[in-house]
Amino acid sequence: MKTKQAKYTAKHFEKEFASDDACLEWLKNYRFPDGIECSTCKKVTKHYKIAKRPCYKCDLCGHEVYPTAGTIFHKSSTPLKVWFEAMFWMATTRSGHSAKELQRRTGVTYKTAWRMFKQIRTLLDENEGMFKNEVEIDETYIGGKRRGDNQGRPAEGSHKIPVIGIAEREGKVSVKAVANVKRSTVMPLIAKNVERKTIIYTDEYSVYNTLDDMGFDHIKCNHANGQYVIGNAHTNTIEGFWSLVKRGIGGVYHAVSPKYLQSYLNEYQFRYNHRLDSAPMFQTVLNQIR
Repeated sequence: MKTKQAKYTAKHFEKEFASDDACLEWLKNYRFPDGIECSTCKKVTKHYKIAKRPCYKCDLCGHEVYPTAGTIFHKSSTPLKVWFEAMFWMATTRSGHSAKELQRRTGVTYKTAWRMFKQIRTLLDENEGMFKNEVEIDETYIGGKRRGDNQGRPAEGSHKIPVIGIAEREGKVSVKAVANVKRSTVMPLIAKNVERKTIIYTDEYSVYNTLDDMGFDHIKCNHANGQYVIGNAHTNTIEGFWSLVKRGIGGVYHAVSPKYLQSYLNEYQFRYNHRLDSAPMFQTVLNQIR
């Protein structure tokens, strides 16, 4: 039975995080749930907020603690509420949220908005663990069109970036931008992330032909011959995820450089993998702060 995710709207956000101080208080309680242990007093002591400064002072010795230290907010001059807004908007969309839109909403510069989203995406890189049961594997290519490009797999040296996707049915996905889709690249990736004896569904790409020899139960559909679904054999799950990613990148971000593509993939992957969580997506993103 699928879990219904709790609602968390803009009204909820404004009520809970109405100011920088409210955001800082949340961050302090998140990072020090059992109270702040003063490094000078060597024990948990009462701390009070210093006015107009993002820090708390020990009530006994006056030692100061900055909850933002060591996080993505460290030494940032951008108001903490704006950071939380950026995480909220990134969490409450399926297709992504552009830096330009964040600039319009909050009044920060485009450069600041872009950097904030870049920092937030560093929190969304998770270890998905091993895949098992029924798994679909497929490759795709991300990049703008250029004269001379053909449909299908681009020739080596193309500006398009190859991406390998692994999707567990009714479960999680893992997507990795890779240098190429040769057997020497694809097989080690599968061996590292998929348990042996797992049923793997793919298309007819010849690179996958050795999966049976590696201990997997390999079933394929020959897309070239118009075979897309044969009983339980299909790659609709991972292809649906590709559609989500490409619509998002094309419609929201328009273009993504090879240098940062993986971080964008992590963003889509994170939202997809937590789509069935009971907690609001925004809360899940907040819990990634480190």
